[in-house]
Amino acid sequence: MIVMSFRLGKKRALCLIGFFLFVLAAILFGGRLIGAAQQTASQSKIKSEKIAGGTESQRQEFIASFGWEIETEPSLVMEVKIPETFDAVYEEYNNLQKTQGMDLSGFKGKRCKKYQYAVLNYPNQPEHVACTLLVRDGKIIGGDVSCGGENGFSHGFALPS
Repeated sequence: MIVMSFRLGKKRALCLIGFFLFVLAAILFGGRLIGAAQQTASQSKIKSEKIAGGTESQRQEFIASFGWEIETEPSLVMEVKIPETFDAVYEEYNNLQKTQGMDLSGFKGKRCKKYQYAVLNYPNQPEHVACTLLVRDGKIIGGDVSCGGENGFSHGFALPS
């Protein structure tokens, strides 16, 4: 039979406790970081690549990747100019774009095409929901899912949880 014993002084005990608390905090904080990374997976998917949107099928595939079912043809197609200076409303809209990995700041004063599609499967909202895409040089640079009216809303492409 082997018996081992050791003596632990106050300094070493405090260091050992501090080390274990540090490791525990690192595990908890690291878990939050991983959770946050998973929560924004759809947003990082947007960030990681320049999204092709030059053709109708590319735009529809992009929208479908978020689970949206849309009309086969856009309900609106028009050329728009992104303002050279953002007012408060456009700043807020650009902040929405930034949350999904897009930023319209680099397109100030530029023209782009706006495509709007009727969304057919928005939960508890059967009508008047639209998915809007902003496309420049064949790439999707921004957009949102929104509903106008009294109880209207606007959010990124992913359905908020």
